[in-house]
Amino acid sequence: MQPPPLLPEKILARVERVGRLHGGCVLYVAGVFALLSATGGDTLGAIVGLAVAGAGAIEHHGAAMLGQRDARGVSWLVGSQVCLFAAIAVYCAVRLAHIELPPIPAELRPILEINAAQVGLTVEEFVPMIYRLMLKLVLGLSVLYQGGLGLYYFSKRHAIAQALGDE
Repeated sequence: MQPPPLLPEKILARVERVGRLHGGCVLYVAGVFALLSATGGDTLGAIVGLAVAGAGAIEHHGAAMLGQRDARGVSWLVGSQVCLFAAIAVYCAVRLAHIELPPIPAELRPILEINAAQVGLTVEEFVPMIYRLMLKLVLGLSVLYQGGLGLYYFSKRHAIAQALGDE
């Protein structure tokens, strides 16, 4: 037997809780990484970190708007996922267009040589291939995660409007 659907008030509370938690975590973690990137001289990392922190702040603000019984908060929640994905996509695109790899440590070279030989490549071909693969994986996971969370927020807008008496 299937449980009954959640009441609009419960959906509102859940969406608000998810938005506050996720937005706050993104804001603080990205802020720390932006600071570390700036300290290390990584300008792109710092800029993207600030953009991601901004997306977290937007999400947190949207959740706070829902807490104040303002249905427009849903638009802020959905928009935050678009901003977050855009920042990640720009970072990945720039890194893919301009690959800058540090020198390979001597203690890792034998391991990399074995792995590269297994796929018929040299270390100099293998490392950039893995780097590109990882960036594409990050981009793909971001499509799924940010897209899924954005769809979650968007799909709850009617129940939230109902809970707030806007429908």
